[in-house]
Amino acid sequence: MAQGHYRLSRLLASILFVSVAAGALVGGWKPIADVNSPHVREIGKFAVEAHNKLAATKLKFQSVIKGETPVVAGTNYRLKLTAKIGGVSKKDKAVVWEKLDDTKELTSFQPL
Repeated sequence: MAQGHYRLSRLLASILFVSVAAGALVGGWKPIADVNSPHVREIGKFAVEAHNKLAATKLKFQSVIKGETPVVAGTNYRLKLTAKIGGVSKKDKAVVWEKLDDTKELTSFQPL
């Protein structure tokens, strides 16, 4: 009987290990190959405009410096971008969720 519990425990541990490993691969962040593509620039511009509405600021989008994305019920974009306020460029980090219906939601925006 004790040996049966041991085997069951090992089986469950193996299943858990495989599940965790697979989840890390499926939802992992991968670099965006072309951060200057029109779509990625559109996501970056959306992030700045959404932040302006939430924070009552007047940033102007300039460029995406770096980006990463996983695909999970839509696409999350984690971007490092530049924006200008009062003629001064600054760097920010934004996360935008582009849903399967093509709507977008800013999930975070922070200065770098």
